[in-house]
Amino acid sequence: MRQKKDAPLRSDAQRNRETILEVALEELTRSADAPLSAIARKAGVGQGTFYRHFPTREALVLEVYRHEMQQVADTAAPLLESREPDRALREWMDRLARFALAKAGLADAIRQATSAPGQPAKPGHAPVSEAAELLLRAAEGAGAIRPGITADDLFLLIGGLWTLPPGTDWQPRVTRLLDFVMDGLRVGAAAGGQGQS
Repeated sequence: MRQKKDAPLRSDAQRNRETILEVALEELTRSADAPLSAIARKAGVGQGTFYRHFPTREALVLEVYRHEMQQVADTAAPLLESREPDRALREWMDRLARFALAKAGLADAIRQATSAPGQPAKPGHAPVSEAAELLLRAAEGAGAIRPGITADDLFLLIGGLWTLPPGTDWQPRVTRLLDFVMDGLRVGAAAGGQGQS
């Protein structure tokens, strides 16, 4: 019996899907032309299981991208529940940086998946924008950052993340750059910009 398109996956099917996505991210970041059979083998699933989840290379690539983006977006609310708003925003920017590096590694695979006529478009970044707005409004409401900063403003400020070459020792540099951005967001804050990064 086939599952309905929007029906929840059984737990074993969900685990298989998650494992395929993890392996695909790693393999496609390494090579946009990674064979699907190698991804399935490394994920420990048979070809039938693999193709039930991802019938085409394009479907797999775009779902890896969408999944990684959603993972970043989904961390915003829990961070706000456990940290001060400015700390939540700063930690979330670190997670966004890791996503940016993964996206850079996937760039060739995404370009291949969306470039041919009739192929689906790259998923929009609405979940990440909404998460950024949530964090920015919370930090602004707490007086920890200057008023009026939008998600678009933030993404322009940190756009250099998308140009860092994957595979390099990027972490110390990204930490320093994001600390600079956070310092800039605090200038003119209602609470005097005294938060900590």
